[in-house]
Amino acid sequence: MKTVKLLKLPFGRSLLAIALAGTALGAPLAQAAEDKVLNLYSARHYQTDEKLYENFTKQTGIKINRIEAKEDELLERIKNEGANSPADVFLTVDAARLAVAHELGLFAPVKSKVLESRIPANLRTDDWFSFSTRARVIVYNKAAVKAADVQTYEDLADPKLKGKFCSRSGSHPYNLSLMSAIIAHQGEAKAEQWARGLVANFARAPKGGDTDQIKAVAAGECGVTISNTYYVARIMRSDKAEDKKTMEAVGVIWPNQKSYGTHINVSGGGMLKTAPHKEAAVKFLEYLASDDAQRYFADGNNEWPVVAGLKFANPALDSLGKFKADALPVGSLAMYRTKAQVVFDRAGFR
Repeated sequence: MKTVKLLKLPFGRSLLAIALAGTALGAPLAQAAEDKVLNLYSARHYQTDEKLYENFTKQTGIKINRIEAKEDELLERIKNEGANSPADVFLTVDAARLAVAHELGLFAPVKSKVLESRIPANLRTDDWFSFSTRARVIVYNKAAVKAADVQTYEDLADPKLKGKFCSRSGSHPYNLSLMSAIIAHQGEAKAEQWARGLVANFARAPKGGDTDQIKAVAAGECGVTISNTYYVARIMRSDKAEDKKTMEAVGVIWPNQKSYGTHINVSGGGMLKTAPHKEAAVKFLEYLASDDAQRYFADGNNEWPVVAGLKFANPALDSLGKFKADALPVGSLAMYRTKAQVVFDRAGFR
């Protein structure tokens, strides 16, 4: 398996693009690679994904050539490469990011009985599919905040939490997707009121990632935050003394269990319109919905499988327990993405 780091190569000049350009090196090379190669552009930055890809190659004989980078860089690369792009599949995390690729017209519709039968309708669109989910939960300091006071996302804007809320940037896709869900459920006016309440309750200016927020809550720098569950699960599964101490200090709440449920986000992808290996691309997408791959998402990266009823072994996810998930279609999150940023900006949540 070959991994090419995008930042080391200029747009349109990757080793992968050169190696697969039939017009430059002759058609035989491209033809020989047609059925046994998949060119993957991935913004999933998890080293544990290696086993996921290795298993696909072992099952199918199809070699994966992979380019990894941030979402915006990969999307810009695909646009610049145009019809000559060697990319077959684009993978990323967050529904908002997948929506950008859709809006740019990069994905091709995929008709697959396997994907339609295994992936719930609310977790797929016509041209991209969710393969794992993560929930956005409330994490609070057990010594500083009462669990009863932080049962919903709306509670985080209550003045009683003034000076206690911390968060990563409002422009980060994880928060934009949550805001998109709030807008979908409550409308723009109430969503902005909520955002202003969050800003009024800031313990400090937004900074860092979700793990930083959890540790800040545990240390007493702030009293409550929101985080994706796989960050929580990582700390729970750690053998480090400091991480064990962190989890002893915090509690985790499934928000909005009495209303629309806890917001979930996804990791997913789709086949590109210009994919040179379309058959391999569909096989790969179907593989990601297989039992083996779905269990990997749970065991390897602490994400929930999208396939219903699948049993997996992850003590951290098991200990978090069952919860009511928001059933809002992922397409709805995409629809409100731009408006979500506008609302956060107006509220001063940057």
